[in-house]
Amino acid sequence: MVGQFAGSAGRILDGRLNPMALRVLILGGYGVFGARLARLVAGAPGLGLMIAGRSRAKAEALCATLEGAEPAVFDRDLPIEPQLRGLAPELVIDAMGPFQDYGDDPYAVIRAALALGIDYMDFADGADFVRGVAQFNAEAKALGVFVLSGVSSFPVLTAAAARRLGQGIDQVETIAGGIAPSPYAGVGLNVIRAVSAYAGKPVKHLQDGRPVTSWGLIDNRRYVIAPPGCSPLDPVRFSLVDVPDLQMLPREWPGLRSIWMGAGPVPGVLHRGLNAFAWAVRLRALPSLAPFARLFHWAINHLRWGEHRGGMCVEVSGRTSDGTAVTRSWHLLAEGDDGPLIPAMALEALIRRMLAGERPEPGARAAMRELELADYQPLFDRFAITTGLREEAAPDAPLYRRILGAAFDELPEPVRRMHEVHESLVAEGRAEVTRGGNPLARGIAALFRFPKAGRDVPVRVSFTVEDGVERWERNFDDRKLVSWQSAGKGPCRHLMAERFGPFVFGLALVVEPGRLRLVPRRWTAFGVPMPRFLMPRGESFETVEDGKFRFHVEIRLPLLGLMVRYRGWLAPVASPSRP
Repeated sequence: MVGQFAGSAGRILDGRLNPMALRVLILGGYGVFGARLARLVAGAPGLGLMIAGRSRAKAEALCATLEGAEPAVFDRDLPIEPQLRGLAPELVIDAMGPFQDYGDDPYAVIRAALALGIDYMDFADGADFVRGVAQFNAEAKALGVFVLSGVSSFPVLTAAAARRLGQGIDQVETIAGGIAPSPYAGVGLNVIRAVSAYAGKPVKHLQDGRPVTSWGLIDNRRYVIAPPGCSPLDPVRFSLVDVPDLQMLPREWPGLRSIWMGAGPVPGVLHRGLNAFAWAVRLRALPSLAPFARLFHWAINHLRWGEHRGGMCVEVSGRTSDGTAVTRSWHLLAEGDDGPLIPAMALEALIRRMLAGERPEPGARAAMRELELADYQPLFDRFAITTGLREEAAPDAPLYRRILGAAFDELPEPVRRMHEVHESLVAEGRAEVTRGGNPLARGIAALFRFPKAGRDVPVRVSFTVEDGVERWERNFDDRKLVSWQSAGKGPCRHLMAERFGPFVFGLALVVEPGRLRLVPRRWTAFGVPMPRFLMPRGESFETVEDGKFRFHVEIRLPLLGLMVRYRGWLAPVASPSRP
């Protein structure tokens, strides 16, 4: 022990690490979370990476794909201290899990690491496990080592988001949030085992200022994950999960009255299947879902469809010093295979800090205060990950500003000006109109009074606002086309809802460099939700050319092709009126 601790202490200078090699051992390193972390940090200058698990062959296979990684064998069922002594890491990361099922001595790895003076971190998502590491705080401080538990999205990223949202709120009253993984994310068996352990079982949390007991994977809420200026995820149904946040965050905000955290696995039919099994446990028809873990693992990783994107949201509500109620939310959207890397990014950030000479303070604790939201941004910027804050806008703010929030200010000035409508605005310009060649498509276009084909067609658009709804009257050479635009509600939340007669289209307002794109996401006919594959589509956007506001609207029908396309320019002829 003395030699091992002396080696760690020898790297410390005035509270900082000397920039030299850091030997990191990842237990369960070829598992889902361990392998993602290994890929994020492999090849970092000064890092000596060891990938360990029961199977040397699996460790070797992963190491063959990583720069500077070496395989090792580690078996948690064997005496741990001799194994760690032989591998001689300076930092051990436990990525094995499930932490809810670590048996009679759940902290065996931590005890062995402390005995050898080795720093320790883990991916733990079990609330009781993370809370319990505090029992080692005095010992860790005396040894000058750190023990950080729960170094993952729950609770590090959620807590960092809540702190950011709580700035300027004197009394934080409620915190809620959840994670919605892509259906193609790839879920490890140990994650399913962890969820199976508490599905249908009591989960303690705060509600309305008092401790309550709810039920894992039974209590449900809905959220729409929508960073401002992005095409949002479809509305996600979240189910309550037993994560460290439920017990740890109330300690950060003593006045907190309610906290809730959930997960929203998709496709929805599989999620509801998990809910049904959880109810079977709740009603004592089944003792536990643990025996079904392998079945659930197979189903979630094979029965997959839908968009390959996932996300996360955290919402904070409270009051300012003058009693004003405030609700803010933070949203994250990850495209493709980038989302599954996020749980490993907290560990990556701390490892890179250590390599740069910054070492966490000695002691044993949950890791919820080790990183701030700003610390994540450089990590997100390397991937297709977008984040943003939302706060309820004033009800009399222009429609597009209410929907886009801060992203509205990223639009080019002529585009912003066209949508700064408080009471009325009139704009005029010229357009080119193209009709599709399919006779049925042409008939539908005529039925809805879309403009006739032509070049250099005079166009006049009148915008009027009443009760927060904008009426758009487009006149193409005296042919009138009218629609109504409003902020979407329910399934269309954070979308712009545009109504043409009995049809309503939920359009995402997507801010891109130099333009605003309108992306169809949902539609209804006579109030009835319609299948997405039948939805009219087409490239529609607003931009600026030669200092002028330019529009491009294209509507294509399934099987019929182009119905109509009109593009051109507009310039206000009457300034936006003010209240």
